[in-house]
Amino acid sequence: MDYKSSGVDIEAGNAFVARLKEKAPTIGGFGGMFKVPRGYEEPILVSGTDGVGTKICVCSRLNNYKTIGQDLVAMCVNDIITCGAKPLYFLDYISLNRINPKLDDIMTGIIKGCELAGVELIGGETAEHPMTFDIDLAGFATGIVEQSDIIDGKLIRKGDIIIGIESSGIHSNGYSIVNRLAREEKLKITDEYLTPTHIYTSLIEGLLNEIPILGMAHITGGGIPENLPRCLPDDSKAYIDYNSWNLPKIFQDIMSAGEIPEEEMKKVFNLGIGFCIVIPKDAETDAHDTIDAFGYKSWTIGEVVV
Repeated sequence: MDYKSSGVDIEAGNAFVARLKEKAPTIGGFGGMFKVPRGYEEPILVSGTDGVGTKICVCSRLNNYKTIGQDLVAMCVNDIITCGAKPLYFLDYISLNRINPKLDDIMTGIIKGCELAGVELIGGETAEHPMTFDIDLAGFATGIVEQSDIIDGKLIRKGDIIIGIESSGIHSNGYSIVNRLAREEKLKITDEYLTPTHIYTSLIEGLLNEIPILGMAHITGGGIPENLPRCLPDDSKAYIDYNSWNLPKIFQDIMSAGEIPEEEMKKVFNLGIGFCIVIPKDAETDAHDTIDAFGYKSWTIGEVVV
């Protein structure tokens, strides 16, 4: 008996790493290295880790893994930019039952996501686990921010407004409902359900250079009700007008297919808002103009009321 007959192909794994190093030459050691940028007086490192959840099941259903890597990067970097951090580097973990061409497609998406986020892929782990689930993904990102520039919501006051920035669709949350509806043949799954998550890094960097941002929230699992309060002071609350933007059709289809109550939809999906910023009222016009210049739609969706 050898390792290959047990389901682990070391040669295939080595060949994959060799191909990957052509695109990401800094990987390959036991630990990824990154030099901390100069110019910071009191640099704070900000780290985050996440996965793509059961969106990977849609990849399997459609046999399309070309964009899921971008989702993985997005779910990590979109979290760490909420405090004003600039993402620096990314690492991935991929577990699969055998080395196969899907892996190359996943890595292509990860590399593209890193390019969009302006980060360096400095390492990762590809684990071949025979006789287990098909594929699972996890990612890890680190960014940096000057301590005096950390955005923590402490300056938010009553009357500040909340701007919602468009999502590209479902992003990477709520897919357990999508998969169940697909299994029950109540929802037709198309490539639209694999539209990759927006990476907001360059947009937020541009906004930080133009307007005073007081708080930010990445709208993931739990929707606006669970994620927006995370950037507000403990004694503050926000009013959100869900009629201030049009509900994208993909969410209408899910809601109809599953006969899902509106309040449940709000607690599960982003409903078309992928990122929120809290700003002073007098910065509203400049904020929308800047967001528009970066190619995103935005709406004033609410305000801080307490």
